[in-house]
Amino acid sequence: MNKFTSLLLASIAGVSALAQTATFTTSTEGNYWKVQKNPKFSTTATASAQVEITDKKAQVLDGLGATFNELGWDALCYLDSKAYAEVMNNLFSANGANFTYCRMPIGASDFGMNFYSLNDVADDFDMINFSIARDRHILLKYIKEAQKINPSIKIWASPWSPPAWMKTNNHYASSFDTEIPNHNGLPKERELELPTTGFKMQYGYLKAYALYFSKFVKAYASEGVKIEAVAVQNEPCSNHKFPSCTWRPEDMAYFVGNFLGPKFEQEGIATDIIFGTINRDNPDFTRVALNDTKAKKYFKGAGFQWDGKGAIPYISKEYPHLKMMHTEAECGNGSNDWGAAEHTWWQMKHYLKNGATVFSYWNMVLDQTGVSPWGWKQNSLITINTDTKVVEYHPEFYLMKHLCHDVAVGATRLVTEGDEDALAFQNPDGTVALMMVNRGNEPKDVAVKYDGKFLNIKLQAKSFSTVTIK
Repeated sequence: MNKFTSLLLASIAGVSALAQTATFTTSTEGNYWKVQKNPKFSTTATASAQVEITDKKAQVLDGLGATFNELGWDALCYLDSKAYAEVMNNLFSANGANFTYCRMPIGASDFGMNFYSLNDVADDFDMINFSIARDRHILLKYIKEAQKINPSIKIWASPWSPPAWMKTNNHYASSFDTEIPNHNGLPKERELELPTTGFKMQYGYLKAYALYFSKFVKAYASEGVKIEAVAVQNEPCSNHKFPSCTWRPEDMAYFVGNFLGPKFEQEGIATDIIFGTINRDNPDFTRVALNDTKAKKYFKGAGFQWDGKGAIPYISKEYPHLKMMHTEAECGNGSNDWGAAEHTWWQMKHYLKNGATVFSYWNMVLDQTGVSPWGWKQNSLITINTDTKVVEYHPEFYLMKHLCHDVAVGATRLVTEGDEDALAFQNPDGTVALMMVNRGNEPKDVAVKYDGKFLNIKLQAKSFSTVTIK
């Protein structure tokens, strides 16, 4: 054997050894993010349960993350600088949850402080009074603080409601508040009727709304925040007592095909237009818009949440050229418990195995009440007690960290076979991250098969785990 051959074989052996290095991190309730003894590759499987990481490549991820909301920033502002920095780093740093692609509302949301838009001057069709001044103190500031930790973080956006003067009922809410009458200021007589469109489908308003989106994207760009994508409307299929607006798919397609798409084209705006965020399980609702003659050239994808989970398995297969997005995790009722985290895990599996390139959790941070101005107590990843200043990380935070910590932007999902409670991704640098969940009440031995060899590991009862292979 000559010297060249010896060096070549040594090099190959070195690469092979590197490919067999694995780390194993696990979380159980009350005992989170614990690094276990590194598992070693073996030529044999010692467990009957198996997860095989195949070489079949699925979708490429745009990123994973959660949502910036006003009430979250308000809660963060109660902390001293050290505690605040710790929370922000745990959300956005590579050593923390490593969020890379996050959502924001355009104007008010149900977890905004109150009703508002970026132009509340009625019939200002030329958007002379358009302003992001409020955002500079709240939402934009929240985002820019995250950018200090992760300058590459990506942002996408959607309105919960157009400016009230653009709606047929001239109000941010769409339904009467039956629990607390007159709480939202909308009389029963002005409640929207489903399945009508709550937007004023008139030339001046349609044109002004396209300008509104254009000004929003450009205003944020001027502040150093690129908006990667916009969805026209949050949950267009529902009336809510908080900011909302119903849209028929024909009307949303008309707006995109004749106003928003051409406006972005004219202004040279590269921001993607997403059909969504769809909360209806009937795929025909989405097909109507995506098949529209004029709009389909502008739609770059579709976003789904809540009941939309019933539509994405069909739409992802029928429109493989479009980006599929999970747009909002189902937010529970403030339990913040392990059961809620397991439900979110089901959503992760469902959406990511059906082609979603984005997974967006809802509220990152809330105060100890978790209650919106409209009376709905919801889950959050982190709770800040504004009286005691105690910070609590909930199981869903660690669930998201197990998904996001070792998965980079541009990672490719690898198809897994065997145990269904598994998701695998290959990062651009070649590392592989496998997330597994044991929902059972007993520990489970699992043999992870990768590249012809096995990692024999034990999943603790009721646990989230991540195996990273380098």
